[in-house]
Amino acid sequence: MTASMHIAVFAKAPVAGSAKTRLIPLLGEEGAAAAQRAMSLRTLDTACIAAPGQVSLWTAGASDHPFFAECADRYGLALHRQCDGDLGERMSTCLLTLLNKHATVLLIGTDCPAFSVAAMHAAGESLRQGCRMTFIPAEDGGYVLVGANAHGDHQERDRSLLQSFRTIDWGTPQVMAQTRRRLSELGWKPGKDWVELPALWDVDTPDDFWRARRENLLMA
Repeated sequence: MTASMHIAVFAKAPVAGSAKTRLIPLLGEEGAAAAQRAMSLRTLDTACIAAPGQVSLWTAGASDHPFFAECADRYGLALHRQCDGDLGERMSTCLLTLLNKHATVLLIGTDCPAFSVAAMHAAGESLRQGCRMTFIPAEDGGYVLVGANAHGDHQERDRSLLQSFRTIDWGTPQVMAQTRRRLSELGWKPGKDWVELPALWDVDTPDDFWRARRENLLMA
């Protein structure tokens, strides 16, 4: 097991018509796909600075899309296909797979151009300090990062991870609130067993897109 922090990035292919569909009224199908591509590359740029040589890309939807091969070549990272199932099943499978090899693992998506190296390092440090899981909430009620620690009894860790992702209404504003309740049901104490870091925001709507443009997080 490596002591270094590993970052797994969940990404969808930038396919016109299916990528960032809520941005299509503003940008058109090709423009929305281009925005997806730009956010994916920005996320990988940041992750590869935060954890050099310790980033993997987990693909969904058209996993054979040439964009993913381009990313593998550009960043020198491994590609993995996400498993079937809902988001919770896919995230837990990814984390449990990587925790067999790495002491700390962060899992992020590509919709948060506000991610910084400092935010990723803060999440990793919270795990190194001994908490079991760490989260960066999203302003819309979800979360943009979840991290887990490999230390402790592996069977208990795996059970807790699986439980923390169950019965969550993914894609709704209730995700983080429901996750807090799940962790409380496990008997975990906030600030000790799990940590919630300052919230960030992701790009889902035209207003989010213009915010990213104003803050120079997405180029024209």
